[in-house]
Amino acid sequence: MNKKDIEALSEKLKRCREIPLDEVNPDDVDEITDIKIDKRKSSNERILDFLNKVKNPYIFKVKGKLVRIRFSDTDKTADDCLTNVLKNLYR
Repeated sequence: MNKKDIEALSEKLKRCREIPLDEVNPDDVDEITDIKIDKRKSSNERILDFLNKVKNPYIFKVKGKLVRIRFSDTDKTADDCLTNVLKNLYR
């Protein structure tokens, strides 16, 4: 990824994080099981792949149910949390 791609991804994350759940159209949300990530990639590459493929990485569907993820104010970074989620989903 080049600097421009990283800046665009950063803007996407900021924009998506602030969207209220009641303003989300469920038809526009990705079903998590439909998102295919190459397990042979490094964890950083898998995270980037996921973030680029989904419309909103903070809101997705699991078996048709809307799920929103948020991160508490701790020492863990968003990368740590997303890595953990992806590792558990794509074992």
